[in-house]
Amino acid sequence: MSQTSSISRSAGLLGALTPLATAGFTVAAVAAATVGAALFFEHVLGYRPCALCLQERIPYYAAVPLGLAVGFAGLNLPERWARAGLWLIAAIFLAGAALGVYHAGAEWKWWAGPADCGGAIAAPTSAADLLKSIENVKVIRCDEASWRFAGLSFAGWNAVISAWLAFLSGIAAKR
Repeated sequence: MSQTSSISRSAGLLGALTPLATAGFTVAAVAAATVGAALFFEHVLGYRPCALCLQERIPYYAAVPLGLAVGFAGLNLPERWARAGLWLIAAIFLAGAALGVYHAGAEWKWWAGPADCGGAIAAPTSAADLLKSIENVKVIRCDEASWRFAGLSFAGWNAVISAWLAFLSGIAAKR
């Protein structure tokens, strides 16, 4: 295959991107980048997530394959399939934004966080195991922000990004 032929195939694919396909691929890319950033903060910088933080990642985990599916549907299938997928993504991220607001509000002490979000330990089999597990447990609380940038914690930024992705998906689905 010649270089010209491969370039024209690439240009043909890029030229075929519809606004719906572009929206699906954009949502997938932003969701993947957001989860990547969360994993970077966790595994490289050492910020351990609480239980709510881990739950807040679920919409992103769902949005990556859904966004890709919407992107490919926008290329090959009737528009209604891509639009339905974008509406589903918008609903998922609205729920994610609500969870982020709830978590951020608990961090600011505007309301109570979940009662079980304080570093529970597994049931010990003996008194010695109980003492050992208590010594080694590091409690990651849902009602204390471990990091803030521009006044927002991880949960606050999650709420902003989720709301933006819900808005982007809804606008793209409506047009």
